[in-house]
Amino acid sequence: MDTFYQCKGQNRTKIAAKISVVLALSLSCVYASGYKIPEQSLNALALSAANVAAANGADASYYNPANMAFLPNDKSYLEILLTYVNLPHMTYTDNANASNNGDSKVERFGAPLFHFVTPVYQEDWRFGFSAVVPGGLAKRWDSAYQAATAKKFSLKIIEANPTAAYKVNDYLSIGFGARAVYSTGEVIANNVGMNLEGDSFDFGYNLAVSARPTEALKFAATYRSKVDLTVEGDADIRHPMLPYKGDASVEVPLPAVLSLAAAYTFFQKTTVEFVYERVYWSAYKNINFEFPNESSNPVLTAVGRAQDKNWHDSDTFRLGVTHLASENLKLMAGFTIDKTPAPEKTLAFELPDANSKNYSAGFEYNLNDGISVGMAYLYSDKEECGVKNEKLDGKFTHGGAHLVNMSFKYRF
Repeated sequence: MDTFYQCKGQNRTKIAAKISVVLALSLSCVYASGYKIPEQSLNALALSAANVAAANGADASYYNPANMAFLPNDKSYLEILLTYVNLPHMTYTDNANASNNGDSKVERFGAPLFHFVTPVYQEDWRFGFSAVVPGGLAKRWDSAYQAATAKKFSLKIIEANPTAAYKVNDYLSIGFGARAVYSTGEVIANNVGMNLEGDSFDFGYNLAVSARPTEALKFAATYRSKVDLTVEGDADIRHPMLPYKGDASVEVPLPAVLSLAAAYTFFQKTTVEFVYERVYWSAYKNINFEFPNESSNPVLTAVGRAQDKNWHDSDTFRLGVTHLASENLKLMAGFTIDKTPAPEKTLAFELPDANSKNYSAGFEYNLNDGISVGMAYLYSDKEECGVKNEKLDGKFTHGGAHLVNMSFKYRF
């Protein structure tokens, strides 16, 4: 640090600003819509997550716990599945300098998932539990221009969600649950020789209500609370003029989500569901890193200065169709329009997000009265994204994602 204090004020400000930008980006990726994985069951993936009002299996514990009260009273429901995610390479093309062009690496990862619903207790109560991976991000760039600030961004999130439901009457039920969210991430940036790792364990809640005015018509509303991730970790900066190795922390909001859903079953065979989802990203106004003894170190003071984000609330529209092709075979398909919350001025290489459309399909087959298996596939098609801000002037293409899952369901 002695070398740094001998630098001119202009250089000190410039280098500190670079670190500030890198660190701010390192956790801004936690809240981009592109990292979300709302499809946490066979039906949800096959229906593009239009699986709220008509959720009717073990995954009701996660998507709409109020619906657990309407499942057959004498049954327990179990679903175990594995989801595979493939993120194709993304291409950045610079408008001014072709040497700044680059491709991200292809990313692949898998996630085991679990849902369970108990039989009815004391006539009106029912309980459930879900273990899911509601989000994740893996973005790596080897090209020099991109690797300077985003050589590697990795995020893993695991949520445990115990739930309960109460049946008010034959037409109305309510549900609620607790969210225990564990997150861990790693960031590597070449321009300041930085490696940042951190994790957090935080809590929230979810609420649900279901109404069934007729046998064919279903309505539902669910709400997932905001969870403030209190991320704590270690920062290792090996820049020759700014060596630092020590603690770092930041608190940022995982935004609340409201879903309103309606489903109708035609001729007892075909169910159509529409879901409107509002994600309250506007809670993400800025990011502010904190370090021990920050006020005594002008570098850490600069890095810890709050960075404006000013994201906006986003809308998602989901449509799902379920058709009973036979007594044992169920076919499903879905479509989603998903709006990004990130304004153009905040886009960068750690997560160049854009509006997207999702297309999905799947099936479930009953092997006998208690066991069924299934498979589903979803393709997320990201729009071409032009960006012009203080950091970038170009466009991102070839974004998107492929998701496949295989499911085993047991009713006993």
